[in-house]
Amino acid sequence: MPYALTVREKKAKAGKVYYPLHLNSIPKPVPGPGEVLVKLEAAALNHRDLFIRQNLYPAISFKTPLFSDGCGTVIELGTGCTLNNILNKPVVLTPARGWAANPDGPEDYSQFSGIGGTEPNHHLGTAQNFIVVHESEVEPCPAHLSPEEGAALPSCGLTAWRALVTKSGNAKPGRNILITGIGGGVALQVLQFGVALGCAIYVTSGSQEKIDKAKQLGAKDGVIYKNQDWPLTLAKLLPEERPYLDAVIDGAGGDVVLKATTLLKPGGVISCYGMTMGPVMDWAMPAVLKNIELKGSTLGSRLEFRDMMNFVKERKIKPIISRTVKGLDCVEAIDGLFEDMKAGKQFGKLVIQI
Repeated sequence: MPYALTVREKKAKAGKVYYPLHLNSIPKPVPGPGEVLVKLEAAALNHRDLFIRQNLYPAISFKTPLFSDGCGTVIELGTGCTLNNILNKPVVLTPARGWAANPDGPEDYSQFSGIGGTEPNHHLGTAQNFIVVHESEVEPCPAHLSPEEGAALPSCGLTAWRALVTKSGNAKPGRNILITGIGGGVALQVLQFGVALGCAIYVTSGSQEKIDKAKQLGAKDGVIYKNQDWPLTLAKLLPEERPYLDAVIDGAGGDVVLKATTLLKPGGVISCYGMTMGPVMDWAMPAVLKNIELKGSTLGSRLEFRDMMNFVKERKIKPIISRTVKGLDCVEAIDGLFEDMKAGKQFGKLVIQI
């Protein structure tokens, strides 16, 4: 009998909710017209899944399987499918629905949502043995990737691609790009994409070990953000011929505008894809006077997902995996992955071999 992993509703004191994981036996799904049946081989966690367990995410479902990222093999085609060449082939699933190609944002914002653990997409989540999706919602898994690497790519890869390539306007050779909080999945994908595009990448972290690992992956250098004068330290690391940042790719929020304004060129860009430090960010007058642009960035469109996947294929990029556990039914081990995420221990993606 196939399994699906969900969260179970549990009453708790305000601010202390942490929904437990729950393993469910479910029937094997059957593809309808235009749909494909995928046997999932790997799934990956995102911070979104931790927020769901903490009741910090909208429209939480206690019936929908968790996780938006997955990779598997197409084992059956529904009637009317046109992609006959994907039968018995590995594919990567798209992590969201309702955004086709508009570079500004979803065509109808009310129809856009991520899959996994939420109400709008009742059966769509990658924490299960089998999943049925429309044939348009898969991309061939690049041949150089394992199923675990394929599963590590969708949400982080798409978010990183949009934040760096679509939104920053500085994904160009020689541009100085700062990535804050290196170690998370999105930040590492920005690093890999930026290096492949010829950018000069700098990073911040609370850990020198993570900075050293980032340098091994191609970053020029990095600074410890716990030091309040880190902008002065970073300024000394920038090259004489280009002694400023062109863009900052940020997932923390907090005081990043105040800190980065002195380093950014006039008209420089802060591309913000998350605010883990809190839901409010300071916007100071010096940033206005310097014509700094602050741009919000989320997941991305179906077109951006295809572009990102093609880039990964062409450049033979492999997502960084921090730790893998085996078995969807090993709930205690999967709980351990969540603990890694809560403690910020990971350097790369946390993956389940299904």
